[in-house]
Amino acid sequence: MIIYKINVIDELNKHGYTNSILRDNNFLSQATLTNLRRGGNITIATLNILCLLLDCQPGDIIEISASEEEKKNILL
Repeated sequence: MIIYKINVIDELNKHGYTNSILRDNNFLSQATLTNLRRGGNITIATLNILCLLLDCQPGDIIEISASEEEKKNILL
């Protein structure tokens, strides 16, 4: 499973990107912001936007954390 390494909303706020700025400039929709708050899935396009806004790489935001059961089921 892919998980977030950081609190994306907090990091965006630290970089000066409030919810209003993100929505008003069409960087991220309200639905995407809600999804990020809940730790939900995002698209590659959203990941790209986050990397540009936060000046980072995808690996700074997400990581793979697979349980042994997941590995077993995938590798069968």
